[in-house]
Amino acid sequence: MNLIEAIILGIVQGLTEFLPVSSSGHIELGKALLSIQSADNLLFSIVVHGATALSTILFS
Repeated sequence: MNLIEAIILGIVQGLTEFLPVSSSGHIELGKALLSIQSADNLLFSIVVHGATALSTILFS
């Protein structure tokens, strides 16, 4: 996964996190649409969800 793909998926995560839909599902759909095949997908998912939790704590 390159930097641009990570930024795009991060934006998708941020935009869909507070909607009553699965932001994790949108991340997986985004990976499929961008044809991302990476060994670090789990690490990326952990970091993105951790950042979402941190931003929720800081801005609540």
